[in-house]
Amino acid sequence: MNDDTSTRARVKIDEVFRSESRQVLATLIRLLGVFDTAEEALQEAFAVALEQWPREGIPANPRAWLVSTGRFKAIDGMRRRARYDASLNELATHIESTTSDPLEQTDEPIEDDRLRLIFTCCHPALSQDAQLPMTLREVCNLTTEEIARAFLSKPTTIAQRIVRAKAKIRDARIPYEVPPPSELPERIEAVLRVVYLVFNEGYSASFGTSLTRADLSGEAIRQGRVLLQLLPEPEVMGLLALMLLHESRRQSRTSANGDLVLLEQQDRSLWNHDLVKEGITLVERALASKRIGPYTLQAAIAAVHAEAPSAGETDWAQIVALYDLLLQTEPSPIIELNRAVAIAMRDGPAKGLELVDALLERGELAQYHLAHATRADFCRRLGRKADARASYERALALAKQEPERRFLEKRLEELLD
Repeated sequence: MNDDTSTRARVKIDEVFRSESRQVLATLIRLLGVFDTAEEALQEAFAVALEQWPREGIPANPRAWLVSTGRFKAIDGMRRRARYDASLNELATHIESTTSDPLEQTDEPIEDDRLRLIFTCCHPALSQDAQLPMTLREVCNLTTEEIARAFLSKPTTIAQRIVRAKAKIRDARIPYEVPPPSELPERIEAVLRVVYLVFNEGYSASFGTSLTRADLSGEAIRQGRVLLQLLPEPEVMGLLALMLLHESRRQSRTSANGDLVLLEQQDRSLWNHDLVKEGITLVERALASKRIGPYTLQAAIAAVHAEAPSAGETDWAQIVALYDLLLQTEPSPIIELNRAVAIAMRDGPAKGLELVDALLERGELAQYHLAHATRADFCRRLGRKADARASYERALALAKQEPERRFLEKRLEELLD
């Protein structure tokens, strides 16, 4: 084995881990029935890949190879430990006899194990404050620190919720399945919330060198399409529309060197107009139902932006009205912050600053970098340079994502001129 072969294999393993590891985990959970066992099997499978692929070559179907290896390692481990616990040998035999080796499957359809996993993590037997962290951890492989930032919470709190959720799934024997059609309406709200959080982490990553993670937003859109087939309800349409309309701007959101480009400065010719058209069609269908929920309202706001030929022609009055309705439907300090931006665009930065200052005084967004960045922008536009610098510095201290940090640093430099 030469160095080039070894390097190519390791690069491929890294690529497969990023793109396939959560699907592999989801399938291992279905086959093995226990989260912790499946997670251990996943790690062992990748350890074997690191050893074998550089020497023997990359398998034709890496995902199936990893699932097969993880399944084998889990069964072998149970049998080795059976001398201390006889029930493990029975369990290993049961798993081996009731599941098939993915490498031996030929014409079986591919099961959407990740969708099963989302429904399991969002089971009503789990508390709502555990459902979302559990799904983000298991489906998206976000760390507890990343999830904590998304929830404006402490990592230890998030870790405890995930541990309790796993124990509940195990002890209550929560089924690993997509529920039957009769149960879908009562189960869908939690799932939609999780899918949107997955999309948000892909659309605007909470940390790292890249503004976006296309794998996560792409996966969320795929799940949204599957959910719409399962349950063609207005809010499912609204969520898919919202994701498509945001995703349509991906190419224009960063410059050639990866810097952040604000919506008002984006080249709208770069927007994906097929996604815009599909998104607007879904918004119109959802609005026509007269059963309008928060995802549909957010999608309608995105549609107003998408329909404007230029930033200067945006109908901010309509956007403010939609935010007013959204706040009635789903009160949230972040929605209030977005509404303040819309009001500033309609009525001027002084009005926006008044609203943001009141929000920050309440304390709910004290650790949210975008709240401070928004305040800084209003102060900058009002010529209050010292206040703008202080708020940009606070935002910079809280920001974790490199493109956003570069943007804030550039704004600070501009204020020195």
